[in-house]
Amino acid sequence: MTHDAPPSVQNSGPTRGEFAFQVFCAVLFLGMIGLVTYNAFLRYAFRSAFAPSEEWARFLFIFVTFFGSIEAFYRGKHIAVDMFVGLLNGASRKTVDVVASLLGLGCLVLLLWGGIVLVLQNIDTWSVATNVNMAVIYGVLPIMAAAALVIRGREFLLLLAKPASEFTRVVIDPKKIAEEAKEDF
Repeated sequence: MTHDAPPSVQNSGPTRGEFAFQVFCAVLFLGMIGLVTYNAFLRYAFRSAFAPSEEWARFLFIFVTFFGSIEAFYRGKHIAVDMFVGLLNGASRKTVDVVASLLGLGCLVLLLWGGIVLVLQNIDTWSVATNVNMAVIYGVLPIMAAAALVIRGREFLLLLAKPASEFTRVVIDPKKIAEEAKEDF
């Protein structure tokens, strides 16, 4: 199950900023694929590899993972298991949602803090093949955590403002699930 995307994301197409971010993530992903393909060709054709391309592909994979996480948080497409929560309604459902949101925000704070510590620990470390400062590579972790904190913090404030009477049980409709599955593919 996934959380619902914010209303601003649900009802409209992507803004210029959203589209630019999606293009940025796509370029990172295509760059990674290109480097891996290039290296595979070198190994097959010449029985040797180009070490910097392996390292850059690894770095791009890290970037795609964390920047893609920002997109997933923004769109409400991250994985969420709400099987038992969906059986609750009213104040009990809101209470469980608030506690779960607080725990999630706490985890994001820890991730942000740990990311900052990781960047500071590696500020004088350089990669072997490309001579890139590893703080630049690891810097994507606190960026992702900060962005996710902003997104989830906003959602948390909306959750607190929502009346308990609006929290209803989830009705499972197999036809709707099948339609959503078709839309995703």
